[in-house]
Amino acid sequence: MKIVADTNTFLAVALDEPEKTQIIRLTVGHDLVAPEVLPFEIGNALTAMMMKRSLKTDEMKSTWDIVQTIPVELRPIDIRSALEIASRCNIYAYDAYFIECAISLRCPLLTLDRRMKIVGQNLGLHIWE
Repeated sequence: MKIVADTNTFLAVALDEPEKTQIIRLTVGHDLVAPEVLPFEIGNALTAMMMKRSLKTDEMKSTWDIVQTIPVELRPIDIRSALEIASRCNIYAYDAYFIECAISLRCPLLTLDRRMKIVGQNLGLHIWE
């Protein structure tokens, strides 16, 4: 089965966060999918962590390298549709890209973001936590 995985799940695994074991358990044997913006969003999150001093430059780079080892299919999305979701649900476009991807592929969404879980559920998505 395909699962749309949010950026925060990739970072949680790469940064060895407490959710790592559960994320791996949920995704073993499934195909991860994400919008094609995923690498850019990961890069932005990593630089934000570096600027907040929660990651050093070498840690940022090694985390990027770890994320690159996680197999994921990057998919184009309908940005217009995602913007409609963002507007209707009052969320950022980056979050709407993942929701739109899950809706268009008719597959579950894996996210650690509470707001995305609520919005996804309200839109009829199956949310994996």
